[in-house]
Amino acid sequence: MAPPATIHRVRIDLSDVDRGVYEALDFRVARHPSETLRFMLTRILAYALAYEEGIAFSKAGLHDSDEPPVAIHDPTGASPQLRVWIDVGSPAAPRLHKAAKSAKAVRIFTHSELASLRAEAASIHKASTIAVTTIAPAFLDALEGHVERQITLQLLRNEGVLYATVASGETFETPLREDTLA
Repeated sequence: MAPPATIHRVRIDLSDVDRGVYEALDFRVARHPSETLRFMLTRILAYALAYEEGIAFSKAGLHDSDEPPVAIHDPTGASPQLRVWIDVGSPAAPRLHKAAKSAKAVRIFTHSELASLRAEAASIHKASTIAVTTIAPAFLDALEGHVERQITLQLLRNEGVLYATVASGETFETPLREDTLA
């Protein structure tokens, strides 16, 4: 029997000055046994940095090719439409191709270089419209040391720089590199 997912309670005081979003977020996130801490942190940051009404983590889990790890659905109407497909890490080109055809917008939050995906950009539908936010691995490494079952963060994004203050009061910062896939 496979080990169960670890549930983390996450509280984020979000001040996204660049987008004019100020929210107190309180949610739970399941960390699958095969998921690295870095990937989970990137997923949490993607949720916070893209936060708007209708955002949610995938209900089917991380390994479902039909759903993104994080998505923003249009809450109006009887069946909510997928507005933004948010992927994490280095998703495969066929997955991004499908995402670009399924959603009005696609965003990737990553901690790695996307050189291999950029080489395959010609095979990805609307690759030039796929937004990529790169988070420095050293920033994630610093946060990893403060991850417990309950995660409390103050996140401030201002002029393209992300500041994260952890429960102990330490603050870490990183520039966020914003780009497109193509």
